[in-house]
Amino acid sequence: MLYFLCFLPPIAVLFCKKPGSFILNIILTIIGYFPGVIHAILIVNSYKADKRNKELIKAIERGRFQ
Repeated sequence: MLYFLCFLPPIAVLFCKKPGSFILNIILTIIGYFPGVIHAILIVNSYKADKRNKELIKAIERGRFQ
């Protein structure tokens, strides 16, 4: 779902809760649409990877202490 928002690059980055990257993405989108889209895809991919890693760490900790 979040990858579809990459066609509106600043909105996709804003949903990832990264205000610094949001401002950078606005600048990139003004300079050229495609650099903004590429940056948004990279930010969304990083956000999803961080989320997966946090869930994995929680699952490992639950298994270790039970």
